[in-house]
Amino acid sequence: MNRSHRTSKNERDTAVELSPLFSRPGEASTFPRFTIPNGESLPSTAFQIVHDEAMLDGNARLNLATFVGTWMEPEASKLYAETFDKNMIDKDEYPQTALIETRCWRMLADLWNAPEPANAIGTSTIGSSEACMLGGLALKRRWQHRRREAGQSSEKPNLVLSSAVQVCWEKFCNYWDVEARYVPVSMEHQMLDGHDLDRYVDENTIGVVAIMGVTYTGAYEPVDKISAALDEIQSRRGLDIPIHVDGASGAMVAPFLQPETVWDFRLPRVASINTSGHKYGLVYPGLGWIIWRDEQALPEDLIFHVSYLGGDMPSFALNFSRPGAQVLLQYYLFLRLGFSGYKAVQATSRDVALYLSGEIGAMEAFTLWSDGSDIPVFAWQLTEGHTSNWNLHHLSERLRMNGWLVPAYPMPDGLSQVTVQRIVVRNGFTRDLASSFLDDLKKEVAYLDGLTGPMPSEGQTPAFHH
Repeated sequence: MNRSHRTSKNERDTAVELSPLFSRPGEASTFPRFTIPNGESLPSTAFQIVHDEAMLDGNARLNLATFVGTWMEPEASKLYAETFDKNMIDKDEYPQTALIETRCWRMLADLWNAPEPANAIGTSTIGSSEACMLGGLALKRRWQHRRREAGQSSEKPNLVLSSAVQVCWEKFCNYWDVEARYVPVSMEHQMLDGHDLDRYVDENTIGVVAIMGVTYTGAYEPVDKISAALDEIQSRRGLDIPIHVDGASGAMVAPFLQPETVWDFRLPRVASINTSGHKYGLVYPGLGWIIWRDEQALPEDLIFHVSYLGGDMPSFALNFSRPGAQVLLQYYLFLRLGFSGYKAVQATSRDVALYLSGEIGAMEAFTLWSDGSDIPVFAWQLTEGHTSNWNLHHLSERLRMNGWLVPAYPMPDGLSQVTVQRIVVRNGFTRDLASSFLDDLKKEVAYLDGLTGPMPSEGQTPAFHH
């Protein structure tokens, strides 16, 4: 029985048209956009349509907005193609992939100075957002256990974090009924630094989140100062509050470029750390990691033991079936680069960031917020009084016309009146590409400065993603 499709008034909105060059006898010349076609098409035809649609996206290598990796070596791409059918959750059917996952998080536990890496516990995730959710859940459950054992109420938990925190933490607090207590940033305190922390914590605080690489500016929050402030609060008020370090970016940069910075498990108050394998772990999306300093930091009742396809599999995850290939890519990179290789790659990215920030900071139009000396990320604002004819949203739109994606956005609560632009320098963004970007940036600033009146419309603020 033939199935008819409803058509709208404008067929172009609902159908994909084939050029005659791609037409073949017996095939449809159009495909519906929002209903499954009645019949089959040749593999090459379906490929061509999807390929052509994907071409309309921006060039990932020129996307200076994203933290997510956009380049890997040909050998990694080959390994990816060979292993994309592996299901990470199915540890019984893919035991070697499961073993490699354990090797990876043990390596990270060692990299982050766990007291006894063999006694740490960790897991891969689909990204840092899931890892943060798991870290937050462990903090909440540990707090609940302590309160109940003491015969106290386990209602109304709260989590203390900077107003510059990534949106996944807002989601965590919303989804798991935890009060979010945001410490606002200011010109004097541009990140969570332990200042005034005493006002935000109490007996219901499950933990404090510290960020190694603030999304807005790339700067490290001083985890050691936050820990010291909590030490002082404990000595005075008796509150023993753990820290979770959101190291989505910085946890794969600081060990290589700033080994003297104390931010990790060297601080006894740090209970857990997450990172994104698909950011400065240098793997294609999506991959995250979370490590707890020891088994006591991860309550046993959060771990599920699942009988699945012939085996018992302990699982602590929000996602069940998920790709295993990215875990293998992470192991490939650990073997391929080693410590010295990671240090060289991250140092090169930082050098490019420092070069760019130096050139941009020297332009009269801009004032730097950060320079890329922490993670290779930096931000700038329009110099006060430089112009009333254009703003950074207009510049972002002009750069997009040259293929560059450079977001403009307001700072978080406390500094929301300030708009900045940000560049993320990733592996594969070379000094040569950076020079080309600078040429386009200077050209567009000269164009905007040459306007005799204000730009006709405001730009739009883009959304952020982990």
